[in-house]
Amino acid sequence: MSSDEPTGATLSYRRILEQEMENALKEINRPAKGVFLSGISAGLNVSFGALFMGMALTYAGGFSSSLVQQAVLAAVSSVGFVFVILGQTELFTAHTTMAVIPVLDGRATLRELLGLWGVVYVSNLVGCALFAGLIAVLGPALGIVQPSAFATIAEAVVPYPWWVILLSAVVAGWLMGLATWLVAASLDAISRVVLVLLTTAAIGFGPFHHALLGSTEMLAAMFLGQGVTLAEFATVLAWTTIGNAVGGGVFVALLNYGHVALAGERVDVDFDAETDASD
Repeated sequence: MSSDEPTGATLSYRRILEQEMENALKEINRPAKGVFLSGISAGLNVSFGALFMGMALTYAGGFSSSLVQQAVLAAVSSVGFVFVILGQTELFTAHTTMAVIPVLDGRATLRELLGLWGVVYVSNLVGCALFAGLIAVLGPALGIVQPSAFATIAEAVVPYPWWVILLSAVVAGWLMGLATWLVAASLDAISRVVLVLLTTAAIGFGPFHHALLGSTEMLAAMFLGQGVTLAEFATVLAWTTIGNAVGGGVFVALLNYGHVALAGERVDVDFDAETDASD
């Protein structure tokens, strides 16, 4: 058996990279309409995390300590990321960040990358805005979300200097890239769920700034009249978006690609052919 073949419950490093590149090329070559609908779905699905956070704060009526509160919110917020990553819908900070890899390898252009990012990003925001509206209408009506719950959530996102938001967003983007990478490395569904829960719960535990989940949180607070202004939303979103792109694109995609490139190995290997040859 070749050293590049799967061992145990994970794939080899070089094969993970090739798999991520192939997935990214599929995204780039998909029709824009399909990507847009997938992006709306991802924005809607990741927003379940914001709803569950609001429900947890509402039902708890207060936590014994900030540590317990953050642990609970981190756990429930990660569910939305599981829906997105395992459902393979297009989230700007997850699969789409890995589209940097084929650009680095010369198999896609920067223009194609930016085009994909633009479609996914806009569609994600549409999905988040729709879900935030649903929270604002349905939450209080059912008694499952108090408006003050989203005031608490927004306070953990909005009142920071731009550089704090930027660096926090880099960490969040880094963790999202790791989640995507680790899922690609895993060969069974249970491991994938656990890995996504662990990496994305770390985002909520911070809480670190995530452009899409944070958008739902801020927009829901705005729609519920909890003091978040449109200017604050736009400012936080801009810095968070930049940070998320840097975190996933540089600290996961670029560095992981560089490992193979510096080793003098090609990443566009036909692994099926290699397997047949080794047999």
